[in-house]
Amino acid sequence: MDKQELIDNLNKDLANELSAIVQYITYAAKTTGPYRLQLSQFFLEEVSDEQEHAQFLANKIVALGGEPTTIASPVPKAENNKSMLEQVLAAETQAMKNYAQRADEAQAYGDKGLSMELEDMLRDESNHAEETERLLRDWP
Repeated sequence: MDKQELIDNLNKDLANELSAIVQYITYAAKTTGPYRLQLSQFFLEEVSDEQEHAQFLANKIVALGGEPTTIASPVPKAENNKSMLEQVLAAETQAMKNYAQRADEAQAYGDKGLSMELEDMLRDESNHAEETERLLRDWP
């Protein structure tokens, strides 16, 4: 694993975190129905974690000599509350896979601190996915 490849992959993760921020804010605004307030609050509470992840990634990219992306990955459209939760679950599941791979790459590059931080971010994404799964479990 060379430094530029690691920077490029971290930038992909940063684009995904920026997308998650937009996704959560947009979905919070689009919620409807009897559980709108609770679901909107659920989405908004996730923004701060994703923002912390994005800031960490941007800082690390700069520390490695790279330029952080300012372009978010596309946000999937969702037409109803259930599809919003399904899209969130898909994004969190993918983030978990990405951070597991990135932690291995950081380890191969020789940056143990980065590897450990990515493992912590993986744990955060896992917690987000579990909460989303629980919301979907009995959804009609």
